[in-house]
Amino acid sequence: MVGRVAALGERSRVAGLALAGVVVLAADAPEAVRRGWRSLPDDVELVVLTAAAAEALGPEPGAPTGGRPLIAVMPP
Repeated sequence: MVGRVAALGERSRVAGLALAGVVVLAADAPEAVRRGWRSLPDDVELVVLTAAAAEALGPEPGAPTGGRPLIAVMPP
């Protein structure tokens, strides 16, 4: 089984990724980003973060599901 891709961050930056089948977790405030991170589905293998979301999570966001998903950060 192949894992899914998720995008987390400001709605205006991540909404369009849903068209490519990405699980979109729109979060415009730091606390919403942290809630979104904790709610990632178990089968997500790659998380694309906006720069603001990455800043809200800090340098080591930790794995929400016991395994570390690969993280990519969009340029600002």
